[in-house]
Amino acid sequence: MVTTGPPARRSAVLRMLVVAVALAGALFGGAVPASAHAALTGSTPAQGSVVDRAPEQVALTFSEGVAMGDDSIRVLDPHGKRVDRGKLRNLCSGATVKYGTGLPPGLGNGTYTVAWQAVSADSHPVSGAFTFSVGAPSKSSAAVPQQEAGGGLVGALYGIARCLAYAGFVLMAGGAAFVVACRPAAALVRSVQRLVVQGWALLTGTTVAMLLLRTPYTGSGDLADVFDLGGLQQVLLTKPGAALVSRLLLLAAAALFVAVLFGAFARAHEPAGAGGTTGAEGEAGAVDPAEEARRRKDLTFGLGIGGVIVATGFAATWAMAEHASTGLQPAVAMPVDVLHLLAVAAWLGGLAALLVSLYWGPPVERTAVRRFSRIAFGSVVVLAATGVYQSWRQVGTWSALTGTAYGRLLLLKVGLVAVLVGIAWVSRRWTARLGEVRAAEDTVAATEAGDTAAATDVADAAQEAGEAAERQSVKAAGKATGKAAAGAPAASSTATATATAASPDPDPAPEETPDTDPEAAPHPAPDTDPEPEPDPSTDTDPARAAQLARQQAALRTARTKRLRDADPERLGLRRSVLAEASVAVVLLVVTTVLTATEPARTEAAVQAASGGQSTASNQPQVLTVPFDTGGPHGKGTARVDLDPGRSGNANELRLRLSDPSGKAMDVPEVKVSFTQKAKKLGPLPVVPRHTGTGHWRASGVQLPVPGQWQLSLLVRTSDIDQVTEIRNVKIG
Repeated sequence: MVTTGPPARRSAVLRMLVVAVALAGALFGGAVPASAHAALTGSTPAQGSVVDRAPEQVALTFSEGVAMGDDSIRVLDPHGKRVDRGKLRNLCSGATVKYGTGLPPGLGNGTYTVAWQAVSADSHPVSGAFTFSVGAPSKSSAAVPQQEAGGGLVGALYGIARCLAYAGFVLMAGGAAFVVACRPAAALVRSVQRLVVQGWALLTGTTVAMLLLRTPYTGSGDLADVFDLGGLQQVLLTKPGAALVSRLLLLAAAALFVAVLFGAFARAHEPAGAGGTTGAEGEAGAVDPAEEARRRKDLTFGLGIGGVIVATGFAATWAMAEHASTGLQPAVAMPVDVLHLLAVAAWLGGLAALLVSLYWGPPVERTAVRRFSRIAFGSVVVLAATGVYQSWRQVGTWSALTGTAYGRLLLLKVGLVAVLVGIAWVSRRWTARLGEVRAAEDTVAATEAGDTAAATDVADAAQEAGEAAERQSVKAAGKATGKAAAGAPAASSTATATATAASPDPDPAPEETPDTDPEAAPHPAPDTDPEPEPDPSTDTDPARAAQLARQQAALRTARTKRLRDADPERLGLRRSVLAEASVAVVLLVVTTVLTATEPARTEAAVQAASGGQSTASNQPQVLTVPFDTGGPHGKGTARVDLDPGRSGNANELRLRLSDPSGKAMDVPEVKVSFTQKAKKLGPLPVVPRHTGTGHWRASGVQLPVPGQWQLSLLVRTSDIDQVTEIRNVKIG
């Protein structure tokens, strides 16, 4: 018999899910690209450099292994025309990760743009662009796409799919572990069955979605490319593609596991008289208790071993394709990452199973709660040990905890874990105060829950019977009229027995039905109940039967809820477990974001290789500033280029003014200055020299420290018409 529970306090859990979706949307909905996990640490020619003659090739050096193709490095001339040879060169040597592309001879002077894109060893796409000049910088340079790899709508969808994939694995693996290791009777609880099956379905759907999104996620960023079969074929040859395909194969094995768990395993743990021994087998008493116990033990052992193997395989599909697979000590990091994921699933997935059992199932036994409490404590110990190792491996130094995005996210995760452990301690206190569920109470609750479902089925059957009766009433109308008088005596007693509770009857016979005289009551079975409840299935009015069935179901639901809420210990446990689950949802989202963030150790290595500058800032800064002085011919647009956009270096500032039609325009005066309010620096004036119609240039612009600077641009178009525009610019 499958046990269901009342739909009580469903709104509280729904609110928790709404918060999870809202948080996921806030984190992923902004279309923020995934942070780079492999970073560009050097290039030849160097970024922003000026060389005397055109080089034979452009070479890029990365912090870790990357996957690149022939179109991964593109070199564009000042007019935006591609000039490289279109063939990737593998220049890797030892621990140095280096790729390049050849250039043809005879390239002219000017500023060339290098745009590159790759997939890091931990499956995340990275991209960037920089410029170098031959002879002297030119007045113009090629424009490159502003959207980074892994950004836009595709990046947001992929990020959400990754988060939901983690959630699906936790619900499926942790829920199944709760049933096998903590509460085998939960295999009969409908809410727990739905939790595990929905976790399997969620993981399956997100895995397929991620497999289809890999092509646009690591390439064009166009959502339509999910249907590119050629791109899908290339994805299958990569390490992330192989991990996703392996996950799909494991999902097939998991489907078989779930079928056995809620099939043979559930039937083996059915209580006596609930459908486990019926028919001739039940009458003959053919089931040997010792044999049944041995069968349950064998099923539990087999599912336990098989479940651990399948769950370990699932965890390995993440470990082999993400942070643990690259960087420091991967041979140690991958097994540690598998243990970490298994501990998360056992704790948070078991917590979800306990939550739905407490809210939508029969009373949970004290022994089951205590078993889960011990498993949760062990999971926290494993999480702490593996988390310390992973933190050391990815962060490296104490200063990186506060000085990098990864470190700050890690501190947030540690804080959430601390909150979760604190709430779990409260739950353990409630667990210690629990009393054991009485067998009679458990049976009554299960029976009432089953009756609730049965009453609903009766209502549906009564409605169908009424529809069939209405279809036959027209044909039987004539015959029923002729036989009404002859059949009245026989029908009178039946009508009296079935309609007594429905309406009063002037016949005194029903008044004697509560008596126990066998001669006065030809049908004593329904009349001996001191509070008779009419059977909806025998009511001739289908609408009346359906209404009565619904009323009976509502009464039983309310009675079950009162019995459940009358236990203050279990009520307190439900509330604390709900609080745990709410924090766990936020923790899962933060963990997903953390896996998409560049590790602090990698960021520090990149900064060391680039002289203390971050890769995000090592880009030429380009600002487009509309202006309007308010006078005649006072409207226009200013384009400000600051190359290479670094502190401590001699930057070159190029300024171009154009009228609304795009034609270069001259003005009597322009002024530029830089200010950093955080360190009270500036304004530092820059005096650009006029080099041509609508063009100004200033060399040797020195900005002493990195950070957020304010650029102030003054444009004067006449003796009295001028305007000052202020923009923020990030200097590395």
